[in-house]
Amino acid sequence: MKKIFLSSIAASLLFAVSCQNDFENSTEDVVVTAGDANFSHYVALGNSLTSGYRDGALYSSGQSESYPSMLAGQMKLAGGGEFSQPMMPNDVGGFIGIPGFGGRYNLQLVDKKDYTGAVIGKSLSPVQAPAAANLDVIGGAGKYFSNMGVPGAKSFHLITPGYGNAANLPIAAANPYFVRFATSASTTVLADAMAQSPTFFSLWIGANDVLSYSTNGGTNSQTTGGVTTYTQATDQNGNTNPATYRSNDISDPNVVAGSIKAVLDGLKSKGATKGVIANIPYVTSIPYFTTVPYNPVPLAAASATALNTNFATLNGALANVGLPKRFATLTASANNPVLIVDKSLTDISAFLPPQFAIYGQARHATAEDLILLPASSVIGIDPTTGLPPSPTSQTILGVSIPLADQLVLTKTEAAKVKTATDAYNLQIANIATAYGLAFVNANAKMIELNSTSGIQWDGVKYTAKFVTGGAFSLDGVHPLGRGYAIIANEFLKAINSKYRSNLPMVNPNSYSGVKFP
Repeated sequence: MKKIFLSSIAASLLFAVSCQNDFENSTEDVVVTAGDANFSHYVALGNSLTSGYRDGALYSSGQSESYPSMLAGQMKLAGGGEFSQPMMPNDVGGFIGIPGFGGRYNLQLVDKKDYTGAVIGKSLSPVQAPAAANLDVIGGAGKYFSNMGVPGAKSFHLITPGYGNAANLPIAAANPYFVRFATSASTTVLADAMAQSPTFFSLWIGANDVLSYSTNGGTNSQTTGGVTTYTQATDQNGNTNPATYRSNDISDPNVVAGSIKAVLDGLKSKGATKGVIANIPYVTSIPYFTTVPYNPVPLAAASATALNTNFATLNGALANVGLPKRFATLTASANNPVLIVDKSLTDISAFLPPQFAIYGQARHATAEDLILLPASSVIGIDPTTGLPPSPTSQTILGVSIPLADQLVLTKTEAAKVKTATDAYNLQIANIATAYGLAFVNANAKMIELNSTSGIQWDGVKYTAKFVTGGAFSLDGVHPLGRGYAIIANEFLKAINSKYRSNLPMVNPNSYSGVKFP
């Protein structure tokens, strides 16, 4: 996994001066009551956001600061019972021997090198640790956990048999996190939740149904005639397909809604009719998609002139086949747009000289494109050496060579994501009303957190800025302990409003933030 360098980015992520207090209810001198709810056996269902995942891994101290654990602590003040979690065996995370499941990110000072490979300084960067242990199975018959958040789970995975079967791991039809604590190889997340007969539940699912497409720069879903087709939905028998684990599709909104209803109907059949459900944030509100600007390329006058000569030739070739120009006029400045691949464009490589074939679906980025966080470590790098370019180099990623498609969510792809997210959220809001559940507008909260003013608690300001904002972890997607506390308070507010309970808020300042070396 590529390192994400922050030497130029971190310096620009500064706190704004003015703040607005988001929390009005004091946590002191609160008379705690359960109201119409019964918190004696609370079960949480969801994905990585429920499990306490952060910094690119699930690890023990992160789990201790999951938002369900925070909720359970406040519920305990109103008659709630014990809350158990499938704790990882260490504070690093990951699974040895399972590719793609490394340990947590930590901020470290790493060497910066010039084009010869010589060290020219240090840069503060998130560096991923190797996995610290083999996959450990802590579940089995009769072993249940209150926190059933499964990192990587999409909506339909909660109702998919075999999702916790270790034998399905080699064919990517199972999830190692659920393999750890499933009660059997054939069970489902829902079945294990139902078996616990919860008196109260939380459900936050659906983010991965669009997030995996987004973090992979957009793949698989197609738009024809203005209508988006979601390539992953059901098999030929109408059943949800378990083999889509690790796939990068956008899930059909009807599959998401149907899966959520199936979970709620299953819980209801066991008497669990009271709970809280949350909607899905826009990816444009999290730092994985907002940290790297579309125009981070510095150019000297001579470089800009040389590049413009080539791009003018390419714009001329586009005009010859009746297509609009795709390449900007670069300037001697620090804010030139990055060169990207856009698969939605007509491929004109057949009309170009061989040396220009790489530009067949290339263009310069605009403010509507989202450059993914990992791109920060490769923009301006010579791909043949992996180092900053030599003075005579003609191959510079994002400058003369387009960034790989998976490092950019183009404006077309981002529009698909927003359309799907809006469809999910409309369904989730309607389901919350139909089932009489408390509802959390997590999307609105993330938009607020991403604003310039952010939110604050007791004089401490939180925003969605990478590293310096105080709310998000080093993977740019998942919150820190303080960010999860902000989320927990939204759940607590919704529960109190719906069920006339009076659970106190938690104090985000008392939870962990970014640890600097």
